[in-house]
Amino acid sequence: MLSAVPGTLVPEWCLNICGRCPYRHAHQYHDNREDMMNVTEITMEELDIEQFISQKTDEILNTVGDGAAVNALSGGVDSATVTMLAHNALGPKLKTYFVNNGLMREGEPEFIVGLFHDLGVHVELIDARKEFFSELKEKSDPEEKREAITRAFYPIVFTRLAAECGAKFVFQGTNYTDIEETVAGIKRQHNIIEQLGIDPVKEYGYRILEPLLQLRKPAVRAVAKALGLPASISDRPPFPGPALAARVIGPVTPERILLVRKATAIVEDTLSSTGAFQFLAILHEDRVTGIRNGQRDFGMQIEVRCWESTDAKTATPTRIPFTTLEALADRIIAEVPGIVSVTYNITRKPPSTIEAV
Repeated sequence: MLSAVPGTLVPEWCLNICGRCPYRHAHQYHDNREDMMNVTEITMEELDIEQFISQKTDEILNTVGDGAAVNALSGGVDSATVTMLAHNALGPKLKTYFVNNGLMREGEPEFIVGLFHDLGVHVELIDARKEFFSELKEKSDPEEKREAITRAFYPIVFTRLAAECGAKFVFQGTNYTDIEETVAGIKRQHNIIEQLGIDPVKEYGYRILEPLLQLRKPAVRAVAKALGLPASISDRPPFPGPALAARVIGPVTPERILLVRKATAIVEDTLSSTGAFQFLAILHEDRVTGIRNGQRDFGMQIEVRCWESTDAKTATPTRIPFTTLEALADRIIAEVPGIVSVTYNITRKPPSTIEAV
């Protein structure tokens, strides 16, 4: 933490990502958090789904006008809902991309592109693995990794994509909790830009449009269903914007992502029947001592988390039967090379968070 104003602390990542005077930013960040959000939440109880969809469709049409827009589809329920909203409003004026950053779940790019093709939405798959791993190289600090994801996504990949099709608008699925956690200083979500004082038009050459900014996850799911998205999208567990980079403690390399990707597939296959809000695998940094075939096996550790929650503000660990946890651990040890230890997180949020990084 850096002191930018006497008696005031501001996270160093705020200064790095904002690039503005630390004096001004620290004062704004800590004394005017409500002003920074500048967003009024629409709760699930207040949400009129048909009215919301109609209003957002009109806003999109009025904002984009005769211009073009690009859409950042990641496959999560937030970005998928924004994709359908923008597609229904703009039709061929919208260019939708799925950016393969090398950090996604197993088979995710092909699954999402195929699913939206069946919904009548053409999605272009962009291979940006080199750009993302280059930015993440030698980064271990959680906030540095999130900042690296932002740098790869906005000024590098999407600035190029927007320029290629002459678009002045980029859609993304930022929700209310994303802003809330960032402004509160809990952790910086990679998709928070303007709320930190960054002008995307000046920095990147396009405006960022966020139709879901007033909604939390349950409300987004309701809108997704009303827009005709299948349950495989509307009901899927949340997945972080930084993808599997948010589930690797320490350096993010293709090799380490491969391990957590394999573990993630096993965790999702095993725990999907629990009906939990979210379940995930985390790769730890330190090696731990294990035994395999009667000999020392100095390997790695996977932490499993499974959560009960409604809005991600608070969460409690799912009380999974011990036999299920044993079977899960056995599969991970047998199928993921180099893993010698599997643990289960039993700490509530707060003080824990749902994701590790």
